[in-house]
Amino acid sequence: MTARDLPGAPASQPPGEGPPVAEPPAPGAPASPGGAGTDGGEDAAFWGGTDGEGELKRKRRWPRVLIAIGVFFALVVAGIGGLAWQRQSSYNGNIDRIPGVMPDGGAQRPGPNLKGTENWLLVGSDSREEAATTGDGGQVWKPGQQRTDTIMLLHLPADRKKAYIVSFPRDSWVDIPGYGDQKINAAFSFGGPKLLIETIENLTGVRVDHYGAIDFEGFKSMTDALGGVTVNIKQNVYDPARKKRWAAGRQKLDGEAALAFVRQRYNLPNGDFDRIKRQQAFLGALAKQAADRGTLTNPLKLDRFLSALTKSISVDDGVSAGDLRSLVLSMRSVRASDVMFLTAPHKGTGRRGKQSVVLLDGTKAPALFEAVKTARMGEYVRQHGGGNGLGTVS
Repeated sequence: MTARDLPGAPASQPPGEGPPVAEPPAPGAPASPGGAGTDGGEDAAFWGGTDGEGELKRKRRWPRVLIAIGVFFALVVAGIGGLAWQRQSSYNGNIDRIPGVMPDGGAQRPGPNLKGTENWLLVGSDSREEAATTGDGGQVWKPGQQRTDTIMLLHLPADRKKAYIVSFPRDSWVDIPGYGDQKINAAFSFGGPKLLIETIENLTGVRVDHYGAIDFEGFKSMTDALGGVTVNIKQNVYDPARKKRWAAGRQKLDGEAALAFVRQRYNLPNGDFDRIKRQQAFLGALAKQAADRGTLTNPLKLDRFLSALTKSISVDDGVSAGDLRSLVLSMRSVRASDVMFLTAPHKGTGRRGKQSVVLLDGTKAPALFEAVKTARMGEYVRQHGGGNGLGTVS
Protein backbone atom coordinates (compact mmCIF):
# COMPACT_ATOMS: atom_id res chain seq x y z
CA MET A 1 0.00 0.00 0.00
CA THR A 2 1.14 3.56 -0.52
CA ALA A 3 1.44 6.23 2.10
CA ARG A 4 -1.71 8.18 2.82
CA ASP A 5 -1.77 11.90 2.06
CA LEU A 6 -2.74 13.59 5.27
CA PRO A 7 -4.11 17.07 4.52
CA GLY A 8 -4.36 20.06 6.75
CA ALA A 9 -2.66 23.36 7.37
CA PRO A 10 -0.20 23.70 10.25
CA ALA A 11 -1.26 25.45 13.41
CA SER A 12 0.62 27.05 16.22
CA GLN A 13 0.05 24.67 19.08
CA PRO A 14 1.48 21.18 19.62
CA PRO A 15 -0.30 17.94 20.37
CA GLY A 16 -1.82 17.04 23.69
CA GLU A 17 -0.70 15.09 26.68
CA GLY A 18 -3.98 13.33 27.45
CA PRO A 19 -5.48 10.10 26.15
CA PRO A 20 -5.40 9.49 22.40
CA VAL A 21 -8.64 11.29 21.69
CA ALA A 22 -8.49 14.00 24.31
CA GLU A 23 -7.29 17.54 23.84
CA PRO A 24 -4.59 18.92 26.17
CA PRO A 25 -3.19 22.38 26.66
CA ALA A 26 -0.88 23.48 23.87
CA PRO A 27 2.68 23.86 25.13
CA GLY A 28 4.56 25.60 22.37
CA ALA A 29 5.30 26.24 18.76
CA PRO A 30 5.67 23.41 16.24
CA ALA A 31 9.03 22.04 15.29
CA SER A 32 10.27 22.08 11.76
CA PRO A 33 9.98 18.86 9.76
CA GLY A 34 12.48 16.06 10.31
CA GLY A 35 15.45 15.51 8.09
CA ALA A 36 17.65 18.40 9.13
CA GLY A 37 21.37 17.80 9.07
CA THR A 38 23.21 16.67 12.19
CA ASP A 39 25.78 18.80 13.95
CA GLY A 40 28.83 16.59 13.61
CA GLY A 41 30.87 18.29 16.34
CA GLU A 42 28.04 18.12 18.83
CA ASP A 43 27.38 14.49 18.02
CA ALA A 44 31.05 13.63 18.43
CA ALA A 45 31.12 15.36 21.80
CA PHE A 46 28.08 13.42 22.90
CA TRP A 47 29.38 10.01 21.89
CA GLY A 48 32.71 10.64 23.58
CA GLY A 49 36.33 10.18 22.62
CA THR A 50 38.21 7.28 21.05
CA ASP A 51 38.23 3.80 22.51
CA GLY A 52 41.16 1.53 23.34
CA GLU A 53 42.87 -0.91 21.03
CA GLY A 54 42.09 -4.49 20.04
CA GLU A 55 39.40 -6.55 21.71
CA LEU A 56 38.48 -3.88 24.29
CA LYS A 57 37.81 -1.41 21.48
CA ARG A 58 35.48 -3.81 19.74
CA LYS A 59 33.68 -4.69 22.96
CA ARG A 60 33.16 -1.06 23.88
CA ARG A 61 32.12 0.20 20.44
CA TRP A 62 29.45 -2.10 19.15
CA PRO A 63 27.37 -2.51 22.32
CA ARG A 64 27.22 1.31 22.50
CA VAL A 65 25.98 1.61 18.95
CA LEU A 66 23.53 -1.27 19.09
CA ILE A 67 21.86 0.10 22.19
CA ALA A 68 21.57 3.48 20.53
CA ILE A 69 19.65 2.17 17.52
CA GLY A 70 16.47 1.34 19.34
CA VAL A 71 14.58 1.71 22.56
CA PHE A 72 14.47 -1.89 23.69
CA PHE A 73 15.31 -4.17 20.75
CA ALA A 74 18.77 -2.70 20.44
CA LEU A 75 19.28 -2.88 24.17
CA VAL A 76 18.46 -6.59 24.10
CA VAL A 77 20.82 -7.21 21.23
CA ALA A 78 23.66 -5.32 22.87
CA GLY A 79 22.96 -6.92 26.21
CA ILE A 80 23.09 -10.47 24.97
CA GLY A 81 26.30 -9.66 23.13
CA GLY A 82 27.86 -7.84 26.06
CA LEU A 83 29.03 -10.96 27.87
CA ALA A 84 29.95 -12.91 24.72
CA TRP A 85 26.91 -15.16 25.23
CA GLN A 86 28.19 -16.44 28.59
CA ARG A 87 24.74 -16.00 30.12
CA GLN A 88 22.70 -16.12 26.94
CA SER A 89 20.23 -18.67 28.24
CA SER A 90 19.54 -16.72 31.42
CA TYR A 91 19.07 -13.36 29.72
CA ASN A 92 17.06 -14.81 26.87
CA GLY A 93 14.75 -16.44 29.42
CA ASN A 94 14.04 -13.00 30.91
CA ILE A 95 12.69 -11.65 27.62
CA ASP A 96 8.92 -11.76 27.36
CA ARG A 97 7.55 -13.21 24.11
CA ILE A 98 4.11 -11.89 23.17
CA PRO A 99 1.85 -14.31 21.26
CA GLY A 100 -0.49 -13.12 18.53
CA VAL A 101 1.12 -9.72 18.04
CA MET A 102 1.68 -9.84 14.30
CA PRO A 103 -1.32 -9.33 11.96
CA ASP A 104 -2.85 -12.60 10.81
CA GLY A 105 -2.99 -13.94 7.28
CA GLY A 106 -6.36 -12.32 6.59
CA ALA A 107 -5.04 -8.79 7.10
CA GLN A 108 -4.31 -6.64 4.07
CA ARG A 109 -0.58 -6.26 4.49
CA PRO A 110 2.23 -4.96 2.27
CA GLY A 111 4.24 -7.59 0.45
CA PRO A 112 7.49 -9.03 1.85
CA ASN A 113 10.46 -6.73 2.25
CA LEU A 114 13.50 -6.92 0.02
CA LYS A 115 15.64 -9.96 0.78
CA GLY A 116 17.95 -9.44 3.73
CA THR A 117 16.32 -6.25 5.05
CA GLU A 118 14.40 -6.10 8.33
CA ASN A 119 11.88 -3.63 9.75
CA TRP A 120 11.01 -3.53 13.45
CA LEU A 121 8.22 -1.54 15.09
CA LEU A 122 9.57 -0.32 18.41
CA VAL A 123 7.10 0.97 21.00
CA GLY A 124 7.61 2.64 24.35
CA SER A 125 4.34 2.34 26.25
CA ASP A 126 3.46 4.45 29.24
CA SER A 127 0.53 3.26 31.32
CA ARG A 128 1.24 5.87 34.04
CA GLU A 129 1.16 2.99 36.52
CA GLU A 130 3.65 2.09 39.22
CA ALA A 131 4.18 -1.45 37.94
CA ALA A 132 5.71 -2.16 34.57
CA THR A 133 3.35 -3.54 31.94
CA THR A 134 5.94 -5.09 29.65
CA GLY A 135 8.75 -7.48 30.27
CA ASP A 136 8.91 -10.05 33.05
CA GLY A 137 5.47 -10.78 34.44
CA GLY A 138 3.84 -7.80 32.73
CA GLN A 139 0.87 -7.49 30.43
CA VAL A 140 1.92 -5.72 27.25
CA TRP A 141 -1.43 -4.15 26.49
CA LYS A 142 -4.41 -3.14 28.61
CA PRO A 143 -7.33 -1.98 26.43
CA GLY A 144 -7.93 1.74 26.76
CA GLN A 145 -5.31 2.15 29.53
CA GLN A 146 -1.97 2.35 27.75
CA ARG A 147 -0.42 4.91 25.43
CA THR A 148 2.44 4.70 23.01
CA ASP A 149 4.56 7.71 23.86
CA THR A 150 7.34 6.38 21.64
CA ILE A 151 6.74 4.90 18.19
CA MET A 152 9.77 4.10 16.03
CA LEU A 153 10.30 2.17 12.82
CA LEU A 154 13.77 0.59 12.73
CA HIS A 155 15.02 -0.20 9.22
CA LEU A 156 18.04 -2.47 8.78
CA PRO A 157 19.53 -2.71 5.27
CA ALA A 158 20.61 -6.10 3.96
CA ASP A 159 24.34 -5.30 4.31
CA ARG A 160 23.87 -4.15 7.94
CA LYS A 161 26.27 -1.27 7.39
CA LYS A 162 23.72 1.31 8.53
CA ALA A 163 20.67 1.52 10.78
CA TYR A 164 17.80 3.97 10.37
CA ILE A 165 15.28 4.94 13.06
CA VAL A 166 12.15 6.84 11.99
CA SER A 167 10.16 8.33 14.90
CA PHE A 168 6.43 9.02 14.55
CA PRO A 169 4.96 11.76 16.77
CA ARG A 170 2.37 10.05 18.93
CA ASP A 171 -0.33 12.54 17.92
CA SER A 172 0.15 12.06 14.17
CA TRP A 173 -3.26 12.22 12.48
CA VAL A 174 -3.60 8.99 10.50
CA ASP A 175 -6.13 6.44 9.27
CA ILE A 176 -6.55 3.60 11.78
CA PRO A 177 -8.08 0.52 10.12
CA GLY A 178 -11.65 0.11 11.33
CA TYR A 179 -11.67 3.43 13.21
CA GLY A 180 -10.99 6.10 10.60
CA ASP A 181 -8.86 9.18 11.20
CA GLN A 182 -7.41 9.27 14.71
CA LYS A 183 -4.18 10.05 16.52
CA ILE A 184 -1.73 7.25 15.83
CA ASN A 185 -1.31 6.30 19.48
CA ALA A 186 -5.05 5.61 19.66
CA ALA A 187 -4.38 2.46 17.62
CA PHE A 188 -2.51 0.95 20.57
CA SER A 189 -5.29 1.92 22.95
CA PHE A 190 -8.02 0.55 20.67
CA GLY A 191 -6.42 -2.69 19.55
CA GLY A 192 -2.99 -3.20 21.04
CA PRO A 193 0.21 -4.01 19.16
CA LYS A 194 -1.55 -5.78 16.28
CA LEU A 195 -3.69 -2.77 15.37
CA LEU A 196 -0.71 -0.42 15.72
CA ILE A 197 1.30 -2.59 13.32
CA GLU A 198 -1.59 -2.58 10.85
CA THR A 199 -1.81 1.21 11.18
CA ILE A 200 1.90 1.70 10.50
CA GLU A 201 1.77 -0.65 7.54
CA ASN A 202 -1.31 1.13 6.18
CA LEU A 203 0.39 4.51 6.57
CA THR A 204 3.82 3.65 5.20
CA GLY A 205 3.31 0.72 2.83
CA VAL A 206 6.21 -0.96 4.67
CA ARG A 207 5.82 -4.48 6.05
CA VAL A 208 6.75 -4.83 9.74
CA ASP A 209 8.79 -7.98 10.40
CA HIS A 210 9.02 -7.83 14.20
CA TYR A 211 7.74 -5.92 17.21
CA GLY A 212 9.38 -4.86 20.47
CA ALA A 213 8.04 -3.01 23.52
CA ILE A 214 9.21 -1.58 26.82
CA ASP A 215 7.33 0.30 29.49
CA PHE A 216 8.99 3.56 30.48
CA GLU A 217 9.19 2.14 34.01
CA GLY A 218 11.90 -0.12 32.61
CA PHE A 219 14.09 2.93 32.07
CA LYS A 220 14.25 3.43 35.83
CA SER A 221 15.68 0.02 36.65
CA MET A 222 18.20 0.12 33.78
CA THR A 223 19.39 3.61 34.72
CA ASP A 224 19.79 2.76 38.38
CA ALA A 225 21.62 -0.47 37.52
CA LEU A 226 24.24 1.65 35.74
CA GLY A 227 24.53 4.13 38.60
CA GLY A 228 22.88 6.89 36.56
CA VAL A 229 23.36 8.39 33.09
CA THR A 230 24.35 11.89 31.94
CA VAL A 231 22.49 14.13 29.48
CA ASN A 232 23.16 17.69 28.31
CA ILE A 233 20.30 20.21 28.52
CA LYS A 234 20.37 23.32 26.35
CA GLN A 235 18.68 25.80 28.69
CA ASN A 236 16.89 26.06 32.03
CA VAL A 237 13.41 24.60 31.78
CA TYR A 238 10.57 23.90 34.20
CA ASP A 239 8.17 20.97 33.95
CA PRO A 240 4.87 22.17 35.45
CA ALA A 241 3.26 18.73 35.22
CA ARG A 242 5.83 17.21 37.58
CA LYS A 243 7.01 20.38 39.29
CA LYS A 244 10.54 19.60 38.16
CA ARG A 245 13.11 22.26 37.31
CA TRP A 246 15.96 21.34 34.97
CA ALA A 247 19.16 23.42 34.97
CA ALA A 248 21.08 24.00 31.75
CA GLY A 249 24.19 21.90 31.26
CA ARG A 250 25.17 18.33 31.99
CA GLN A 251 22.84 16.51 34.35
CA LYS A 252 23.37 13.07 35.87
CA LEU A 253 20.04 11.26 36.10
CA ASP A 254 19.00 8.47 38.42
CA GLY A 255 16.06 6.26 37.46
CA GLU A 256 13.32 8.59 38.69
CA ALA A 257 14.91 11.62 37.04
CA ALA A 258 15.41 9.68 33.79
CA LEU A 259 11.72 8.83 33.72
CA ALA A 260 10.79 12.49 34.24
CA PHE A 261 13.28 13.53 31.55
CA VAL A 262 11.85 11.29 28.81
CA ARG A 263 8.24 12.05 29.74
CA GLN A 264 8.37 15.85 29.74
CA ARG A 265 6.67 17.78 26.94
CA TYR A 266 5.08 20.80 28.63
CA ASN A 267 7.24 23.93 28.51
CA LEU A 268 9.59 22.47 25.90
CA PRO A 269 9.93 24.89 22.96
CA ASN A 270 8.69 22.36 20.41
CA GLY A 271 6.49 20.12 22.54
CA ASP A 272 6.39 16.47 21.54
CA PHE A 273 9.03 17.03 18.87
CA ASP A 274 11.52 17.98 21.59
CA ARG A 275 10.40 15.02 23.66
CA ILE A 276 11.30 12.71 20.77
CA LYS A 277 14.81 14.18 20.79
CA ARG A 278 15.00 13.81 24.57
CA GLN A 279 14.13 10.14 24.32
CA GLN A 280 16.73 9.58 21.63
CA ALA A 281 19.35 11.47 23.64
CA PHE A 282 18.56 9.45 26.75
CA LEU A 283 18.99 6.19 24.83
CA GLY A 284 22.35 7.38 23.61
CA ALA A 285 23.39 8.32 27.15
CA LEU A 286 22.26 4.92 28.41
CA ALA A 287 24.29 3.28 25.66
CA LYS A 288 27.37 5.36 26.45
CA GLN A 289 27.23 4.43 30.12
CA ALA A 290 26.56 0.75 29.41
CA ALA A 291 29.58 0.62 27.07
CA ASP A 292 31.84 2.46 29.52
CA ARG A 293 34.92 0.56 30.63
CA GLY A 294 33.76 0.77 34.24
CA THR A 295 30.62 -1.14 33.33
CA LEU A 296 32.13 -3.69 30.97
CA THR A 297 34.92 -4.61 33.38
CA ASN A 298 32.61 -4.88 36.43
CA PRO A 299 30.79 -8.24 36.17
CA LEU A 300 28.34 -7.46 38.97
CA LYS A 301 27.39 -4.05 37.58
CA LEU A 302 27.05 -5.40 34.05
CA ASP A 303 24.96 -8.32 35.22
CA ARG A 304 22.60 -6.00 37.12
CA PHE A 305 22.16 -3.89 34.01
CA LEU A 306 21.59 -6.81 31.64
CA SER A 307 19.16 -8.44 34.06
CA ALA A 308 17.19 -5.20 34.43
CA LEU A 309 17.27 -4.69 30.68
CA THR A 310 16.03 -8.14 29.66
CA LYS A 311 13.35 -8.20 32.38
CA SER A 312 11.92 -4.92 31.06
CA ILE A 313 11.28 -5.83 27.45
CA SER A 314 8.87 -7.77 25.29
CA VAL A 315 9.13 -8.95 21.67
CA ASP A 316 6.84 -10.87 19.33
CA ASP A 317 6.94 -14.63 19.77
CA GLY A 318 8.61 -15.08 16.39
CA VAL A 319 11.92 -13.72 17.74
CA SER A 320 14.17 -16.53 18.93
CA ALA A 321 17.45 -16.38 20.80
CA GLY A 322 19.13 -17.52 17.59
CA ASP A 323 17.56 -14.62 15.70
CA LEU A 324 18.96 -12.12 18.20
CA ARG A 325 22.38 -13.76 18.13
CA SER A 326 22.53 -13.69 14.34
CA LEU A 327 21.42 -10.08 14.25
CA VAL A 328 24.08 -9.00 16.74
CA LEU A 329 26.80 -10.70 14.76
CA SER A 330 25.59 -9.18 11.49
CA MET A 331 25.75 -5.66 13.00
CA ARG A 332 29.03 -5.86 14.88
CA SER A 333 30.74 -3.39 12.52
CA VAL A 334 28.08 -0.65 12.84
CA ARG A 335 29.49 2.62 14.19
CA ALA A 336 27.79 5.60 15.81
CA SER A 337 28.04 7.61 12.61
CA ASP A 338 26.21 4.81 10.79
CA VAL A 339 23.03 5.19 12.89
CA MET A 340 20.51 7.75 11.64
CA PHE A 341 17.64 9.09 13.75
CA LEU A 342 14.87 10.78 11.74
CA THR A 343 11.36 12.06 12.42
CA ALA A 344 8.56 11.44 9.93
CA PRO A 345 8.16 14.62 7.83
CA HIS A 346 5.33 16.77 9.12
CA LYS A 347 3.73 20.21 8.72
CA GLY A 348 3.67 20.94 12.43
CA THR A 349 0.46 20.88 14.42
CA GLY A 350 -3.17 21.66 13.66
CA ARG A 351 -6.72 21.10 14.86
CA ARG A 352 -9.12 18.27 14.16
CA GLY A 353 -12.29 19.12 16.00
CA LYS A 354 -11.25 19.76 19.60
CA GLN A 355 -8.01 17.85 19.24
CA SER A 356 -4.54 19.24 18.71
CA VAL A 357 -2.78 16.90 16.30
CA VAL A 358 0.41 16.50 14.26
CA LEU A 359 -0.12 16.74 10.51
CA LEU A 360 2.22 14.49 8.56
CA ASP A 361 3.46 15.98 5.31
CA GLY A 362 1.55 14.23 2.53
CA THR A 363 4.13 15.34 -0.02
CA LYS A 364 7.39 14.61 1.79
CA ALA A 365 6.48 11.63 3.98
CA PRO A 366 5.77 9.22 1.09
CA ALA A 367 9.31 9.71 -0.21
CA LEU A 368 10.73 8.57 3.12
CA PHE A 369 8.39 5.59 3.35
CA GLU A 370 9.22 4.55 -0.21
CA ALA A 371 12.94 4.75 0.60
CA VAL A 372 12.41 2.35 3.51
CA LYS A 373 10.27 0.03 1.40
CA THR A 374 12.78 -0.11 -1.48
CA ALA A 375 15.89 -0.15 0.75
CA ARG A 376 17.14 3.18 -0.62
CA MET A 377 17.56 4.99 2.66
CA GLY A 378 21.16 5.86 1.89
CA GLU A 379 20.03 7.74 -1.18
CA TYR A 380 17.22 9.41 0.79
CA VAL A 381 19.59 10.63 3.52
CA ARG A 382 22.06 11.98 0.99
CA GLN A 383 19.26 13.96 -0.64
CA HIS A 384 17.31 15.12 2.43
CA GLY A 385 19.82 15.18 5.28
CA GLY A 386 21.05 12.98 8.10
CA GLY A 387 18.36 13.38 10.73
CA ASN A 388 18.29 14.45 14.39
CA GLY A 389 21.35 15.46 16.39
CA LEU A 390 21.65 13.93 19.86
CA GLY A 391 24.14 16.20 21.59
CA THR A 392 22.33 18.94 23.52
CA VAL A 393 18.56 18.86 23.85
CA SER A 394 15.85 21.22 25.13
